[in-house]
Amino acid sequence: MNGDFIIGGIFSIHFYTRSEQNTYTRQPLQLQCSGRDFRELRFARAMEFTIHEINNRTDLLPGITLGYQIYDSCSTVLMAIKLAFQFANGMEPFFNDTDSCSKSAAAAVPALVGESASTTSISMARILGLFGIPQVSHYSTCACLSDKRQYPAFLRTIPSDHHQAAAIARMVKHFGWTWIGAVRSDTDYGNYGMASFLKAAQEEGICVEYSESYYRTQPRSKLERVANVIRRSTARVIVAFVNSGDMRFLLEELARQPPPPLQWIGSETWITHPEFLKYNMCAGAIGFGVPRSVIPGLRGFLLDLSPEQALKSPLLTEFWESSFSCSLKGSSEGARECDGSEDIRALQNPYTDTSQLRITNMVYKATYAIAHAIHGVICNDTQCDKSAKFTPWQILNQLKNVNFTTKNGFQVSFDSSGDPVAVYELINWQFKKDGGLDFVTVGRYDSSRPRGQEFSMSRAISWVGEQKEVPRSVCSESCPPGTRKAVQKGKPVCCYDCIPCAEGEISNKTDSLDCVHCPPEFWPNAHQDSCLPKPVEFLSWDDTLSIILTVFSISGAFLAMFVTAVFYKHRTSPIVRGNNSELSFLLLFSLTLCFLCSLTFIGRPSEWSCMLRHTAFGITFVLCISCVLGKTIVVLMAFRATLPGSNVMKWFGPPQQRLSVLTFTLIQVLICVLWLKISPPFPFKNLKHYKERIILECGLGSVIGFWAVLGYIGFLALLCFILAFLARKLPDNFNEAKFITFSMLIFCAVWITFIPAYFSSPGKFTVAVEIFAILASSFGLIICIFAPKCFIIVFRPEQNTKKHLMSKVPSKGL
Repeated sequence: MNGDFIIGGIFSIHFYTRSEQNTYTRQPLQLQCSGRDFRELRFARAMEFTIHEINNRTDLLPGITLGYQIYDSCSTVLMAIKLAFQFANGMEPFFNDTDSCSKSAAAAVPALVGESASTTSISMARILGLFGIPQVSHYSTCACLSDKRQYPAFLRTIPSDHHQAAAIARMVKHFGWTWIGAVRSDTDYGNYGMASFLKAAQEEGICVEYSESYYRTQPRSKLERVANVIRRSTARVIVAFVNSGDMRFLLEELARQPPPPLQWIGSETWITHPEFLKYNMCAGAIGFGVPRSVIPGLRGFLLDLSPEQALKSPLLTEFWESSFSCSLKGSSEGARECDGSEDIRALQNPYTDTSQLRITNMVYKATYAIAHAIHGVICNDTQCDKSAKFTPWQILNQLKNVNFTTKNGFQVSFDSSGDPVAVYELINWQFKKDGGLDFVTVGRYDSSRPRGQEFSMSRAISWVGEQKEVPRSVCSESCPPGTRKAVQKGKPVCCYDCIPCAEGEISNKTDSLDCVHCPPEFWPNAHQDSCLPKPVEFLSWDDTLSIILTVFSISGAFLAMFVTAVFYKHRTSPIVRGNNSELSFLLLFSLTLCFLCSLTFIGRPSEWSCMLRHTAFGITFVLCISCVLGKTIVVLMAFRATLPGSNVMKWFGPPQQRLSVLTFTLIQVLICVLWLKISPPFPFKNLKHYKERIILECGLGSVIGFWAVLGYIGFLALLCFILAFLARKLPDNFNEAKFITFSMLIFCAVWITFIPAYFSSPGKFTVAVEIFAILASSFGLIICIFAPKCFIIVFRPEQNTKKHLMSKVPSKGL
């Protein structure tokens, strides 16, 4: 249509071309377009409607009539480039005229709407950008077109795929799909869109099992290979960045042998295309589409088409004849002639379907944006100058700054990249009551909202197979707490094995990458998902072993007191007086302390108990051994004084005996004082012996002090043993040396075996071994030394006489 200013328009009304092989003997034949897309025809007629609506307005371009030149690119780069040159030089493109350059020149268009496909838009934008002719696309979403260095004159009313790819990646992550398949058109639209998605998906931790590409002109074997990859895949979710032309071929191939139920995620080019609703295998598909709209008057305009009007345009003629299977005035051979009974209102095809005006609204907005830009250049407040001269660059600059609201309530503006604010509706393919599929808006995405708040859901999604629950698509199931992920060799990071945490480690989150060590005083629970305080182990009073040892300890003390009572009652008897009663009572007192000091080793170690147990043990045992040593020396000296009238006993009488015991004991007291002063024993938590529990024990402090105490006891015991051994063959009736020898033998044997047992016993048993050594050596002393005497006193009183005791003693012995 002519007008004061002509706006160009390019749409992919056909999606396939046929060409014959060049023979180079004649001029190449024109490309033959095939494969009709009547939705694109609706886009073209929507532009026509918008221009008529603008021409009827008085507030926009008053007194100015806009015209248009709308062409079909057949979705091919070759045709798009030719059209771009024609628009730039003002020549009317008659494709069937080989001498088109001889036509008279006309003014170049100030701007144009189109193209639909990104690849064809890219080729046009490179040319039109050189002339500064604005190109406002309604459907080209490739993120690459936002680069103003390469495409300075390109703008669009549909959001960039950069936003769509990010939105799809976040949606996939939101629904927990970490294992997906990906298929794309082998075009700029598919390759750039999928690259953006894969980058966003990688940032979200999503793995791609396969990424296949296809273009409709490629061999059929390639299409079959892509379809077989989809059928064999383990991913239950597939993201398809495919334009409608390629998607048509792919779905037809998959329909031959349907794959297992898949959750399709579609890009905006096909997710709202009504032609694909016939493929039930895509039921439950979700994807982002531009918002649905209503354009008042458009449906009436589309249906106001008569055969006479259709004959004025080859495209409309093709639409009429294809829709009604008839020929307009013999234009199609072999078909019946249209007789006027055809009713366009009865048609149900993408051209007449105005229930989902999404991309159509983008055409509406793009046309209005150009009109507003022209208005800004040639009009003032009251009137417009139709004779005004301007350059396309002026229109381009004005386009960048437009900001208005269309009659149907949509905001139109462009950012510095020529892109609008990204607003999408989340579309879900749901079954209607009649069993057919329909587009249902279930949510919304607005990139202008704060991060994390872009999504808003309005209703439930119907998933693949009409499931109510979100389908799962993972390479490996989530690793529960207590395990960590270990990536399988040669596979993506989403394919992993769940390895139980090592001993002493936990993981308290699902899908943990690493396990963490529990703090030193904590240990994992049975599931290894939390750290619990380690149980503290020590020889407590309520422990069975402690009760047994306590019984023996108290029994030993009572036994010592019983012997003391017996000896005290018979203190005047020869057997008590003859065995040095003073040292015997002191020995019994020290043995009582030895039995009782073992009790200090039981209970929770504290600072005072740790110092008390070792020092009490060391001092009482030295007191005990000193008494035994004193008795041994007395016996030895008494029977070694062989000469009559010898005075050797006066040098080791009772005062000297008391002094020796006191001296030997004070030496041990001095050792203990130095030990406590320099580095005393202390309570500490042993975390090394057992991993799963804490041993609360007494640290030695100074190891030298500990072994000095034991060494001193051992020295006295060894000395006592040697002296007793020397006196073992003295007369039996008076001689207790052999009993002392035997008691010292037991004592030394116990403490020699104590050393390896002490170091090899774990935990509280270390303390038990020490108590056992104390009790065993104490019982050995009291039984070996005092049991024979008590037996004579109680059961053989006839032997408790001086005559009996002296019967085997040599005359010179006393």
